[in-house]
Amino acid sequence: MGLFDLKGKAAIVTGSTRGIGRAIAEEMARLGARVVVSSRKPEACEAAAAEIRKAGGEAVGVACHVGEKAQVEALVARARSAFGRIDILVLNAATNPAYGPLTEVSDEAFDKIVTVNVRGQLWLCSLVLPEMAARKDGAVVFIASIGGFRGSRNLGAYAMTKAAIMQAARSLAGEWSPHNVRINCVAPGLIRTDFSRALIENKEVLARRLATTPLGRVGEPIDVAGAVILLASDGGRFITGQTIVVDGGATIAG
Repeated sequence: MGLFDLKGKAAIVTGSTRGIGRAIAEEMARLGARVVVSSRKPEACEAAAAEIRKAGGEAVGVACHVGEKAQVEALVARARSAFGRIDILVLNAATNPAYGPLTEVSDEAFDKIVTVNVRGQLWLCSLVLPEMAARKDGAVVFIASIGGFRGSRNLGAYAMTKAAIMQAARSLAGEWSPHNVRINCVAPGLIRTDFSRALIENKEVLARRLATTPLGRVGEPIDVAGAVILLASDGGRFITGQTIVVDGGATIAG
């Protein structure tokens, strides 16, 4: 069995019907994992799972709004029903209904961002971590953002939650790593997804971003999937409590 072989593993990947999450789910399935594909819309979940099965992988689609605790509980129950266990949890689902100065974010929008991007992730951890600890094996990967390292004029609330889950990963790693459960983050930079489409399609803004990105290109969802596979597999078996930045070098550019 190779370092990145996921045969026999069962994984939940939230927010996995498109973009980064879908790339992670598809790559995990290709490496042998049985995957629960999840997002809010049942049709999208089943379509993405069907594509994985068509390619020879094993997957089920389970709709879940991560900001609704009952749906989170149902997601975990359905995953156990389908595959008997959960070895890998990838927390990719997130939302950002607010754009503008942080002090102008409405209470409703702020509560939604925090509930989905932080509280919902912790609900999932609380349901899955004890099972992993009992087996003395498991991996959790949060999908954060380089926004969690930087100030932001228009995405302040979103960036705050991404910083929060980096700290959550560090704290949870301290609690659960003695049980051989590894908990880490991946922080993407500019990746070609629906979320970043407006920025990428603005040629002037994109040119400025690429000028300060040493690798000189926009990242692809599979670039993030590679880091997640490392952290979820035996390849990352001595890594815990860390945030791996996948940004083409943007955060180290002078």
